[in-house]
This record gives sequence, C-alpha cells and structure tokens, in this order.
Amino acid sequence: MYAVIFGKNPALSEAEFYSFSRRFGLKVSPIESSRYWLLFDSSPQVERYFHWLGGALKLVRIAGEGEEAIKDLEYAKLFTVSLYGRSDWKLWRKLGSGIKREFKAEGPAKFFKPAKTYAMPAELILKGFPEVKDFVFLFREDGSFLVGETVKVTDPFELKKLDVERPVQKPILSIPPRLARIMVNLTEVRRGSFLDPFCGIGTIVQEFVLQGLTAFGSDRDEGQVKAAKKNLTWLRNEFRVKTSAHLEVCDARKLKRCFRQRFDAIVTEPYLGNPLKRNPSRGEAIKLANELDRFYYSVFESFGDVLKRNGRVVFVFPAYRLSNGRIYRKERKWLEKLGFEVLGKYTDYEERHRLVRDIHVLRYRG
Repeated sequence: MYAVIFGKNPALSEAEFYSFSRRFGLKVSPIESSRYWLLFDSSPQVERYFHWLGGALKLVRIAGEGEEAIKDLEYAKLFTVSLYGRSDWKLWRKLGSGIKREFKAEGPAKFFKPAKTYAMPAELILKGFPEVKDFVFLFREDGSFLVGETVKVTDPFELKKLDVERPVQKPILSIPPRLARIMVNLTEVRRGSFLDPFCGIGTIVQEFVLQGLTAFGSDRDEGQVKAAKKNLTWLRNEFRVKTSAHLEVCDARKLKRCFRQRFDAIVTEPYLGNPLKRNPSRGEAIKLANELDRFYYSVFESFGDVLKRNGRVVFVFPAYRLSNGRIYRKERKWLEKLGFEVLGKYTDYEERHRLVRDIHVLRYRG
C-alpha cells in the first residue's frame, strides 16, 4: 500500500496521477483520499516510474495505521518526521520521540526538522538520502492517521535546472517545466509522435525528448525556433540524451503544410493574449476570450489535419480572474463540432495571477 503526496495544485496533481498510472500501465486501486494525499494499492512498479510525475511531491510506502504502526518502521540512525493534515510542534516531537524509543533496541537514532517546517521538502530529503529517512504521518479529519516512509521524491533540482540553467530563458512567457511534465502525462500516451505547435523556446519539447518520445515542435517565430534548438542542444549535452527533436518554422493554423505525418498527441500552450494590467470585468473577459477563440478555432481545424484518430490534445486555454474575485472559464461547444471530445478540464494559477491556465484534455474522434 502506498500514498502519493500532492503538490500545490491537488486537483491537477490527482488528475495527473491517474493519467500517469494509465499511461505507464500501472494497476492503481484507490483506497482513500484527502486534500493532501491519495492512498492506493499498486505493484512496486510505481516506484520505478514515479520520477516522471510533475505534480506530486513524494511516494510513501505505508507501514500501518496509528501509533502501533511505528513498530513496523525500518531502523534508521538519522530520520525526520513529516506531518500532512496537521501542523503541531508538540505532536511532531511526540511522534519523533516515539520512533526514537522504538529504535533504541537496534541502536542510537537522531531526528531533526527545519524550523517551522512540518513536512520535509524534497530538496532536503534528496540531500539526506539514503542516510536520512523521512517518516510520514498522514492525518485524517477525525484525528486518526497512517504511518509510512518516503521511498521516492520528484526531483526539484532537475526541474529547476531545466528552467533556469538552459541558455535561453523567458521566465514570464515560458511554461514551467513541472507543468510541461504534468501535461505530457495527461495525454496518457506512452509512446508515439508528439507535437508542440507553439513551442517557443522549447520547454514542452524538452520534456518530449527527456522521455524518449518522437518529438516535434514548431513556431511561426523563427527566432523562437532558433532559441528552442539552442536549448535542445544544451539538453542533450547536460542530460546525456541521444535523441533530439524535429523543429519547423510553421503557423499553427497551417500544420499540414509543414508536417506530412500524423501525431499521437499534441501538447501545447498557445498565445494567450496580451498581459493584463488589471483584473477584467466579466464582460471584458468574455470579449477577450471570444477574440482569441477565432484564432483557436483555426488552430484546432489544423490539428484535425495532423492528428491520428483518437489522438490526444492537451491545450491551455485562457481563463480570467475577474475584478470581483471569481474566475471566468469559457465553454467551447465548437470543439465538439470539429471532432474533439473534452475528457477533462483543470485550472492552474496562483492567487496573484489575473490570467488563469484552463488546461483541456481532449480526444480527436476524427
């Protein structure tokens, strides 16, 4: 039995995890979930592929339930304690002391925590592995809890390197590497040809290449394509990747002129409009969305020319945080008219954002 700890966007993280399990052929049987975590049964294969998740933080192997389960934890000379669902210093010390007492028969043990941190960040766990173990307590609303040990974490150092160490960077305009990984998993396509027709400096194409997919990218801006090629050359050297991507200067509304083959999946964040100087009213948001939809309609017509039947699309539409604090998300019935079935919709944003990513997962019925 395992638990996966979700990142800062739990709804998107949970959707990605289920898509990821289907994508890698993992038999996952959910048991229980909360805002912070999902408890499930699976084969140990989940440990092998866990690093390909973008929206999860930790994979925890469950030892049992309640304080009695502490006896089933494997001895560690150095350990820390992570609490999910509770932030309580006295409780943290009590549980840590209980583990230390259990370990006393096998040898000395020390536990530690950073100040004001009740759940160990992946960065510190990676720096301490394998000497330091992270023992995890998952609290339910009724106060009962599960006990386990972190066995895998997603690597924030790798994701940061993919973002800030590549030669060409555009922090405001580029999609985060973590989100690119999430979007690739949402396709549920494990092998095949992948296209990003708004590739920019190549963040999503980088993820295609890292995962060994047949990677294609395009952008109508020649300068962006040159930047993407530069970043991919860096990627191959830094990550010792043998394959690369085929990149074209191409208008996303005319893809069949640039690509003769059909794709298994399209993953992309298109042009989302000009930066907003303030939060729009509902009327202003509707106008902005309608103007962009005229462009997106032509783009999806073009997708139909290059997608295989039942091919997947993960596409970021713009949504808007309104002046009254609500979020406006446009319904796009024209997608069905063009042969695209919406399988899922997820938002991704921070409180300060005026523009909200409205991630759509679609299947092309042809």
